Amino acid sequence: MFRLTRPLLQQALKASTGLTGVKVSLNPLPTLVETYQTTLARISEIPQSSVYRQSVEAITQRKLSIVQKANGDVAAAEEALDDGQIEEAIAIAQDELSLVDKMIEWKAWEPLEEKPQPGQWEYFGKTSEYK
Repeated sequence: MFRLTRPLLQQALKASTGLTGVKVSLNPLPTLVETYQTTLARISEIPQSSVYRQSVEAITQRKLSIVQKANGDVAAAEEALDDGQIEEAIAIAQDELSLVDKMIEWKAWEPLEEKPQPGQWEYFGKTSEYK
């Protein structure tokens, strides 16, 4: 008797994403878990006071929890993540990981080297408290 493993079964059921240039992922949930865990490890290199770190940690932990609770059910993960198809969720996660690496390189949490010009950070009638 021939039995299909979950990745092969998904491949058999989903021949295409219908998105140009986006191939069907053979093992999407483990890929997402690994990417989310790597993001959480890398983001820990940014100071805890950074709003960027706080945001990325919260979102990534929430998404990681969703994928883990899906128990291998790709459709349930897709629906709960609400990022489109699972392949799109993988691309989003990989892009965020790439941005984390860039933010670490840029040290975006450090103060500006030069003070901003007066009015530079004023938008829609709101003034900035930046000093």
